[in-house]
Amino acid sequence: MKHLTDIEIAQGKKLVHIREIAKKLGVDEDDLELYGKYKAKLPLSLIDEEAVNKNNLILVTAITPTPAGEGKTTVSIGLTEGLNKIGEQATVVLREPSLGPVFGIKGGAAGGGFSQVVPMEDINLHFTGDFNAVEKANNLLSALIDNNLQSKCCSFNLDPRTILWKRVIDMNDRALRKITIGLGGTANGIPREDGFNITPASEVMAILCMATDFEDLKKRLGDIFVGFTFDKKPIFARDLKAENAMAILLKDAIKPNLVQTLEENPAIIHGGPFANIAQGTNTIIATKMGLSLSNYVVTEAGFGADLGAEKFLNIKCAASGLKPKAVVLVATIRALRHHGGAKKDEYNTPNKEFVELGFCNLEKHIENIRKFNIEPVVAINAFVTDSYDEIKYVIDKCAELGVQAVVSEGWAKGGEGTKKLAQAVVSVVEAKKANFKPLYNWDAPVKEKIEIIAKEIYGADGVDFDKKAKLNLKRIERLGFNDFAICMAKTQKSFSDNEALVGRPTGFTVTVREIEIAAGAKFIIPILGQMMRMPGLPGTPASEKMEIDKNGVISGLS
Repeated sequence: MKHLTDIEIAQGKKLVHIREIAKKLGVDEDDLELYGKYKAKLPLSLIDEEAVNKNNLILVTAITPTPAGEGKTTVSIGLTEGLNKIGEQATVVLREPSLGPVFGIKGGAAGGGFSQVVPMEDINLHFTGDFNAVEKANNLLSALIDNNLQSKCCSFNLDPRTILWKRVIDMNDRALRKITIGLGGTANGIPREDGFNITPASEVMAILCMATDFEDLKKRLGDIFVGFTFDKKPIFARDLKAENAMAILLKDAIKPNLVQTLEENPAIIHGGPFANIAQGTNTIIATKMGLSLSNYVVTEAGFGADLGAEKFLNIKCAASGLKPKAVVLVATIRALRHHGGAKKDEYNTPNKEFVELGFCNLEKHIENIRKFNIEPVVAINAFVTDSYDEIKYVIDKCAELGVQAVVSEGWAKGGEGTKKLAQAVVSVVEAKKANFKPLYNWDAPVKEKIEIIAKEIYGADGVDFDKKAKLNLKRIERLGFNDFAICMAKTQKSFSDNEALVGRPTGFTVTVREIEIAAGAKFIIPILGQMMRMPGLPGTPASEKMEIDKNGVISGLS
């Protein structure tokens, strides 16, 4: 029997009109802004804070992943299907995929197998244009900055050496990391160093995901810190009168997008920051939209729980008042083998000893989730290479910790394969043990907040601050940004800042190289190690395997 690819499964599904999905949420067709038959935007007027506080938010996160990822999105979608199968009303709320990973190494982010959101090709490509709007708003500010440098009548006397704002593009393109602009004579601007970040790393994306309404979005855009004048005065986007024009470009992008799962359940997809260099969660607005319209909302946060979940809880939830009722920790047997010392060519070979040695990684993530006063459920994302003995070991060890571990077969069976996981999640929610509390107070000193994350979440002995980071701390204090949240930029491959330290490393110190400011998003970004805000393509990009025929049918997209 031919093994179907993700895109073949998605293309084999006959989609229902998006108005039928909206009906399941009690949304009238007149409230939909249609983008064809299968996509629509939802108006912010549908958000109901009373319902948000009453309904149940479930966060899906993961153990420290292998490069291919452990299937958080697939489990999130599968769990939503499973919850609906057992009679609950559930919606999945996800991030939008970035074209960088789609054409790079990791592929799309619409789930996999029989746990996907559709139309898969649209979602993974241009979708409803939100990323394009973020990119244009970001680059409008860049153009205004360079125009002000050139201006003879309205110049702020901005020091080009202090400008922190970069242009963005939603593509992996390492050649754009560091560039020189303004060459070619006086008519072409002031020569200076610049560079591009990838769109999911833009502060505009972060702001879109943190905004609570359109006025808040506009205010945050105005608060973007640009740089200093020659006489050391700080300049913000509002000084350049940029916020209204940027907000105009984002007037549609702020509205969440409604699509469907393969089993015709509602899916809301909105915003898309990465989790290793940004906050890694969908928009506050989208999550609240889901909770306004559904009894259960399943959402995910990028990479391992030390990154996406930590930021979801300490930044997004602390800022918005959202309170998760349970956390699903996705684990795979192959990742546990990896953390137990297996080499890449051994990931898919059963080996209980590797799993036993690698369990320490999962155990640390369980401990971390409990520090937020939330109970985890472990979802063992099933692969055909998993052995009975390896799975039984994980289930038994989790039981010793008082945690229910359940095999999730959403990839192969859709909602039918996740009913046990759904029942386990409902049992945790109905036990009403969750009493969410952030790990730190935003008003605490910046160094203290960084050290809390490093010691409590990563397991570090301490934090070293390089000379540049110390200077950045002084700048943060001078600007009055001490009460911001912390958004750590760190490798996703390890609890530490050294990607080679797998499992549960101990006896290490993390080093903060420098600290960036995202004043509009209201967080600061300590950078641990050489973090790239503009990835490069791999030797053999995923794009090389993609095809499109004369009828516009795409293949090779995953």
